Amino acid sequence: MPKKVKRVQVMKKGGATKRAVGRFWRTTKIAMQFLIIGLLVAVALSLSVFVWFTKDLPRPEKFGEGLIAESTKIYARGGELLYEIAGNEKRTTVAFDKIPDSLKQAVLAIEDRNFYEHKGIDFRAIARAIVYDLKIRKAAQGASTISQQLIRSYFLTQKKDIKRKTQEIILTLELERRYGKNQIFEWYLNIIPLGGNLYGVEAASRTFFNKSVSELSIAQSAIIAAMIQSPSYYWPYGSHQDELMARKNLVLDLMKERGAISQEQLQQAQAEKIEFSNNVTQIKAPHFVMFVKDYLEKKYGAAFLPKAGWQIKTTLDLPMQETAEKIITSKMEVVKKYGANNAALVAMNPKSGEVLAMVGSKDFFGTSSPTGCKPGLTCKFDPEMNVATSPRQPGSSFKPFAYAQAFWAGYSPQTTVWDVSTEFNVNCSPNALQTKDKYGLSCYSPRNYDGGYHGLISLRNALAQSRNIPAVKVLYLAGLKRVLDLAKDLGITTLTNENRYGLSLVLGGGEVKLLEMAAAYSVFANDGIKNNLVFISEIRDSKGNLIEKTAPTKFRVLPAQVARQINDVLSDNNARAPMFGANSSLYLPDYKAAAKTGTTQDTRDAWCMGYTTNLVTGTWVGNNDNSPMTQGGAVASGPMWKTFMETVLPQFPKEDFPKPQDDPPPDKPMLNGTAGPANHSILYYLNKNNPQSEGNSQDDPQFTNWEWAVRSWTGEL
Repeated sequence: MPKKVKRVQVMKKGGATKRAVGRFWRTTKIAMQFLIIGLLVAVALSLSVFVWFTKDLPRPEKFGEGLIAESTKIYARGGELLYEIAGNEKRTTVAFDKIPDSLKQAVLAIEDRNFYEHKGIDFRAIARAIVYDLKIRKAAQGASTISQQLIRSYFLTQKKDIKRKTQEIILTLELERRYGKNQIFEWYLNIIPLGGNLYGVEAASRTFFNKSVSELSIAQSAIIAAMIQSPSYYWPYGSHQDELMARKNLVLDLMKERGAISQEQLQQAQAEKIEFSNNVTQIKAPHFVMFVKDYLEKKYGAAFLPKAGWQIKTTLDLPMQETAEKIITSKMEVVKKYGANNAALVAMNPKSGEVLAMVGSKDFFGTSSPTGCKPGLTCKFDPEMNVATSPRQPGSSFKPFAYAQAFWAGYSPQTTVWDVSTEFNVNCSPNALQTKDKYGLSCYSPRNYDGGYHGLISLRNALAQSRNIPAVKVLYLAGLKRVLDLAKDLGITTLTNENRYGLSLVLGGGEVKLLEMAAAYSVFANDGIKNNLVFISEIRDSKGNLIEKTAPTKFRVLPAQVARQINDVLSDNNARAPMFGANSSLYLPDYKAAAKTGTTQDTRDAWCMGYTTNLVTGTWVGNNDNSPMTQGGAVASGPMWKTFMETVLPQFPKEDFPKPQDDPPPDKPMLNGTAGPANHSILYYLNKNNPQSEGNSQDDPQFTNWEWAVRSWTGEL
């Protein structure tokens, strides 16, 4: 019996052990399940976090697709950079082989010494930075590689959190996998921010040193490399220039340590005097480039140009432009005495229609005056307003258009008219004593500039001496409508409302632009052939592909004989001497030049338009608010024109104007320069609409007043 009990007890003990082992394996199995589930959850969470961090990542291949924004540049005809249309980012990309080794080595020395060894992340630099930061007990050193900085600068924000850092690492590794080191370094040097709206080493070099990056010295390269860490702090024009110079020397020391420069080069670079460009916002020929920029924005879009990277080659001659600016600045001291506060100048090539110089005011960067004035309203001087493209009354500089139309109609420089007091409102008394006619309209009896009258005068002498009464008669004989049409054909676009103008048009009663006046005078200089106005020669995209190129557009708008007659009269110094003197501001002793002045009512505008066969120049002097001056075109504007022409004409070949043909004079009194058998107005002898035909214009509405004026002058009344 006892043995049986013992066996049962043993059996009970073995069962407990099995049950314990079973519980252990069941517990272990559950734990493993939980562990596996936990790991899966952890992996899922990690993947979710990874997906969350990377779901909006951009594609690194964007770099290879040419999507880096680049500012559009405007150049002078000689290749000089005038202006960059940059928007928020002023950048010019430059090929890797055009960047000097000194700048590459400077950047590597201070920013990423192991760039060509690591795979995008520099663990040695990270360790070094941690040790240094622990040593000084603050975060001072960074360990970002050039590849990381490139990703951060182009794709990511500067926000420091785990999401941005994760994205940065992922993109950096992908960038390094896809592209070679030199390609990454090239993108970096073209994208890195360097203060303000400057991006890339070329934009920085142009701004700080006024030269291309390829021309940088070792010391200048070290300056740019020194700025990368904190462009705003090390800004060359800020208050930390001493710190910038100290960091520049650190860069040089590191370059020497790496063997990038010799001891001699180090000493030379440290001793080099660094001079920064005076004008951070570099813009040359400002009124001209704003004129070009306006054209580009209207045609291609203002938002597109700052990132297009286009190259705009203009027709501007920069040395000529700078000469014009200096002359206007120097002459302003004189014209201020006449009550003038502003001036403008336009120069063109009449053979091509190209704009060579444009000065829209005496100083684009100046301050409006008088103090407290309202720009566009009450300022005598508005610096940024481009007077060259703003409508102003031209005074007598408009007269050649009426004379040209008259010559075209059959009149000639030998034709004579009476320069005597004349009333041109046919409803007013011919004695020119009324002020209003029976309809309440103003009478019109203009006076000559000198207040006197000449009597019988040829059209040659009348135009050369700028006599007003003969000019009004010429406009009437030529026909107001035909003269307006001719002005339009010559390039004047502002005289659109024909009903607005009367006979005062010939004395400058309509508003025109200095630029268009120069283009119109170019037709005279070019023997009657007009070229369309040209200020851009070609446009190319960032890859050099041609976008736009100016095509020649020559067409005749005046008979050569008419243009030559105008040139012959306006270059006749003897003919104008009685009015202006033999050595006036219109006379160039060494050149055959034609010139015409213009002075508006109350001397509010003073013009001088003049030209040779190779150069047309127009000058304007006055006040933006139209307030009057004390002197007119010959005195106020003429000296600017003369000085400019005498300065720049030596670069052109000397050429005389072709002479007009000596056509036999028609057998018509006054038309051929003879006064006829009795003293009468020209309307007595011919039909103004067809002067060489038989008949006369005695039934013309102007006949009575013109005839009365002549008879009064000769004492027959």
